[in-house]
Amino acid sequence: MKHFIHLNDFTRQEAVHIFALADKLRQNAGAARLLSGKTIVLFFPESSIRTRVSFEKGIQQLGGNTILFPPVALDKKEDLRDVIGYLENWADMLIVRHPDLSLLTHMAQYSHIPIINAMTAVNHPCEILSDLYSLSKRYDDYLEKHYLFVGPKGNIGNTWKAASEWMGFPFTQCCPKGYEIEGANVCYEIDRAFTGQDIICTDSIPSAASENFKGCQVTLERLKHANAGVCVNPCPPFFRGEEVAADVIDSSYFVGYEFKKHLLEVQQAIICYLLSCM
Repeated sequence: MKHFIHLNDFTRQEAVHIFALADKLRQNAGAARLLSGKTIVLFFPESSIRTRVSFEKGIQQLGGNTILFPPVALDKKEDLRDVIGYLENWADMLIVRHPDLSLLTHMAQYSHIPIINAMTAVNHPCEILSDLYSLSKRYDDYLEKHYLFVGPKGNIGNTWKAASEWMGFPFTQCCPKGYEIEGANVCYEIDRAFTGQDIICTDSIPSAASENFKGCQVTLERLKHANAGVCVNPCPPFFRGEEVAADVIDSSYFVGYEFKKHLLEVQQAIICYLLSCM
């Protein structure tokens, strides 16, 4: 059974195919009822906004049914293989947002229906795959661009690093010492980090790390040292004046709203691919 738990659960060829499916879904604008008769069970916390809205709308747009539970429903004594065993009677797919990656991998081990990772504490594959799709629409040579991640080790940084290994593009992290992503090329000097970069990505700074990250911020002045055509794609929720200066968000460098629009069709494409609907 094919699942999407890690970014590299798909081959590069499969990713290209998913991008092509997303193109078709954009053209159809939700007209195709590809998920008619399908029931997809989602586990999402109340705090989730963008990922949950785009998944629920995307499923319903394609004629599918959704049943929503909080992720704490999975944190109980019952063995997950038994939870899965019952859900398989009625569900065609599970989409799970839960901090514990091992819980998802454990579920996938026993599941005969596809499972999609909608975010854990250590990775966020749907988000980054969608960003790569958006970048492919902006730059024909998006895999030849230089990517800078400004922020600490975490689910977003980890997944950008995984994407660089998976797709083969240059990747650098900028952070204070002690916040490095394992195996990443790290630049500790924020004023030097932007030189030669094309894509600037960020993640929010944990409150416990805010003091250490003072001065480690994406600013208009620093963007002047990046390559022509540079774009800034902060992962939401971002906080103006913290990891990204407020005037950067209001500038032409910022592509966040437009990029995240494609979460809908990319996630639809992932679902349809895993369910062999297209």
